[in-house]
Amino acid sequence: MGSRAHFPAESTRLLQRLQAVRQHSECLIDGLEPEDLCLQGMADASPAKWHLGHTTWFFETFLLEPHLSGHETPDRRWGHLFNSYYEAIGSRHPRPQRGLLTRPAIGEVLAWRRRVDAGLETLLLELDHRPAEAAAPLLALVELGLQHEQQHQELLLMDLLDGFSRNPLEPAYGQEPPGASAPESPGGWRSHPGGLVAIGHAGDGFHFDNEAPRHRQWLEPFLVAETLVSNDDYAAFIADDGYRRPELWMSEGWAVVQERGWCAPRYWRGDWEFGLSGRRPRHPQAPVRHLSWFEADAFARWSGGRLPSEAEWELVVTEASQPGGRPLPQAFGALWQWTATPYRPYPGFQPATGAVGEYNGKFMTSQFVLRGSSFLTPAGHARPTYRNFFAPHCRWMAAGLRLARDGASEPC
Repeated sequence: MGSRAHFPAESTRLLQRLQAVRQHSECLIDGLEPEDLCLQGMADASPAKWHLGHTTWFFETFLLEPHLSGHETPDRRWGHLFNSYYEAIGSRHPRPQRGLLTRPAIGEVLAWRRRVDAGLETLLLELDHRPAEAAAPLLALVELGLQHEQQHQELLLMDLLDGFSRNPLEPAYGQEPPGASAPESPGGWRSHPGGLVAIGHAGDGFHFDNEAPRHRQWLEPFLVAETLVSNDDYAAFIADDGYRRPELWMSEGWAVVQERGWCAPRYWRGDWEFGLSGRRPRHPQAPVRHLSWFEADAFARWSGGRLPSEAEWELVVTEASQPGGRPLPQAFGALWQWTATPYRPYPGFQPATGAVGEYNGKFMTSQFVLRGSSFLTPAGHARPTYRNFFAPHCRWMAAGLRLARDGASEPC
């Protein structure tokens, strides 16, 4: 006979987190009109209503339907509408057409969320009475679902910003979350001797599968900038014909610049920039944001530096957070930071079994890693080993850059 679960503290904690995370998703649409909830400005983005439905579908599909007796979905066809990329689960509505889904109406989606939330609460209470070996994987899956929903909270805001930016009326979502402001500390460089180092999650606490296993890498001596590149810094790159000098760009990036007519970061409008609070004056010392990897790489080359590798970034941030360490400014809560590292599996990586194994592993190609977190990232959703990733042309997310250089001390 297996031992009883006896996880009341764990299930209670998860129940509280469940309520907080799920409520926060709905708070994000407070003040929006029904028309706003179906807004899809481009194929890469998704409407706010879709995000609310997809995160609900995730919990229902992976937890309630297989593990809660008696649970029934209100409409089985909704699985086709709100499946994102899980091939093992079934068919999916085309991503570029999510903005056409005026039905189900938002009221039906919110009622579905209430039903799924109630089912999850019932399941968590039941897990207190199941054998530990049966309960533990389900508790872990609940935590994965909550982390997944927090990812979609950030996606919802950045997708909404993209959609609002395309409206000539320049609508404002509301007060922008703090975080992407000018640094309080001066610039400069932080040196590291490199050597044989270990990166990746050590295994204690939640982490996504792509953060493991922990492994070793060799690093040559390097320097990283104390602060992120500012709007003023990037304006100097533009003034020096940065967008018209092919020698600064990767060939693919130069082709994108020509094809799309890029001449500034995504939301720059003269001396202003567009954000969730609408059009506002651009602060010269605030970190430049909404850059693609191609733009970040071109700026780094123009400046005489380079982008840091993800191992360099993680090593400096981790050591800086140790007792007695000096925190690296703007590491978290400002902007995601592009690295020079292609998004690939760590040595020994194994995706989870079943459909949830499609969560990260299938995207480990043609993308680059970003580190840190942004002012749109939910509280508590960042850590030094977190590996975000996007294709190099993407720039609607809140991404900036921190420079790096080769060497063991600050250059003259």
